[in-house]
Amino acid sequence: MPVVSFTVLLCLGWLPWILADLFLAGNFPKPILKAQPDSVVPEQTTVTFLCEGITGAQEYRLYRNRQQYLRHIDRLPNPNNKAEFSISKVDLNKTGQYVCQYWTHGGWSEHSDSLELVVTGVYSKPSLSAHPSPVVTEGGEVTLKCVSSQQSCKFFLTNEGPQKVFWTRQSKYNYSIRRYQAQLLVDALTSSQRWRFRCYCFESNRPLVWSEPSDPLELLVSGTLHKPTIKAEPGPVVTLGSPMNISCQGTLDAEMCFLHKEGSQQTWGTQTPKEPGNKSTFSIPSVTEGIAGQYRCYCYTSAGWSEPSDTLELVVTGISDSKLSLSALSSPVVTSGGNMTLQCVSRVFYHKFILTKEDQKFSSSLNSQYLHSINQYQALFSIDHVTADHSGTFRCHGYYNQTPQLWSAPSDLSLSLLSLGQSFARLSLSVKPNSTVQSGDNVTLLCQSTFRAYIFILSKEGAAHQPQRMKSKFQDGEFQAEFSMTAVTSALSGTYRCYRSRGSYPYLLSHASAPVELFVSASENKDYTVENLIRMGIAVLVLIVLGILVFEAWGSQSQTDHAAET
Repeated sequence: MPVVSFTVLLCLGWLPWILADLFLAGNFPKPILKAQPDSVVPEQTTVTFLCEGITGAQEYRLYRNRQQYLRHIDRLPNPNNKAEFSISKVDLNKTGQYVCQYWTHGGWSEHSDSLELVVTGVYSKPSLSAHPSPVVTEGGEVTLKCVSSQQSCKFFLTNEGPQKVFWTRQSKYNYSIRRYQAQLLVDALTSSQRWRFRCYCFESNRPLVWSEPSDPLELLVSGTLHKPTIKAEPGPVVTLGSPMNISCQGTLDAEMCFLHKEGSQQTWGTQTPKEPGNKSTFSIPSVTEGIAGQYRCYCYTSAGWSEPSDTLELVVTGISDSKLSLSALSSPVVTSGGNMTLQCVSRVFYHKFILTKEDQKFSSSLNSQYLHSINQYQALFSIDHVTADHSGTFRCHGYYNQTPQLWSAPSDLSLSLLSLGQSFARLSLSVKPNSTVQSGDNVTLLCQSTFRAYIFILSKEGAAHQPQRMKSKFQDGEFQAEFSMTAVTSALSGTYRCYRSRGSYPYLLSHASAPVELFVSASENKDYTVENLIRMGIAVLVLIVLGILVFEAWGSQSQTDHAAET
């Protein structure tokens, strides 16, 4: 080989490599080079290269880009089969292709396979989504879309499974979203393994300097294992701004559970199941409008993916501050087998109204109707053949067709009570001081029972508002409750009955007491005008008489004086 060629090779740093390859290749097994924690790391991370050779190796060397000799370990007093090279706080200047080799008394080994050190976090992270959905059937396919604002970048997509697979794609500018993007079709997906993807962005002239990684995207492949149970706590109807949890309970061997919201191109959350019950809990500290929707969860075990859970529908209330009113058209007290109609009314327009019960079971929603007479909107909910299951506390909400899981604030509570005609001892209801009183008087209705009562309920016939409830008191050998009314008006006139209920069944009532009529008459507003006129007339008459008498007396005196003078 000409001298000039050796000089050029020596200047370029290639000569040692060529000589080693010519004379020593194959004499010793090549070492294995690894990087810890990984060969793809964020800036300022400490990376340790581990070069594994053979027992008896006395020196190890680490090279970067086949040109720069970085570090070496002098001959060891106790020959070892590995060496560590630590690089603290890696930056852009530390990226490159690394190889290592070792030396024994027989000479140098060949070089290890090259290992690329990549630094991430230089650019802002891209977004990764699955289309049409991250939920995929066995053997199905999905399109992954990586999007970034970084100009003219390439995308690196990786599957972080047991066997890492990666793809490189050139980005294209999407004018509709004003971002750069690339797409990748992934097919033949199976439920026997996890499919976890990330993407990075990098520039062509710096292929080992990457952006932050995208958030991980987990593909949920519907499997055949037992489906998990999904539940909302405290319930699926939650007020705007309040906290809540969504729990997903899989089998005892579940390793990970995932939550997905219908219509989303990404998984909503990932949790490792915890004891007791092997339950994963997804906490939401403050509910927003975006939380509303339908959810399912999936769990993964070493045997593969589960079936999807049943659908959980989350509803967010309080979107509108305008409250609705709910009332019973006849009375909120109804006998078993009877019919009831609840009226939901709103000043604000909604497409539909929905009636809910305290156990959060939904009735069917109804279209709103405009009432010209009161300039408001309403819906009438009919409940036929009332049973014990219908009793409880009801609310109504309004919502719009385009956002069926976003509801208004609830109506005021309307308590629907049920009279089953249970064979309790009869009640007595009396009025003090009298059943006929004047407006402005105070009235007490006394409900009494010889049988134990926890709660007494007073109901006015034909009233749509809430009946009054009072805890019972034991007095004079009877259970009783006094319902006091101060400054009564004629609007309180009517027929009253009282009921009793047991503590464990607050909505199941006894027979009603005998009805009591309360009549409130208008106060006597005496008109004193006539009397005052009479008094004034008498006073004037008295003054006139006195005036006449004085005048006559004065006239008589004048005549007497005149006679005396003559």
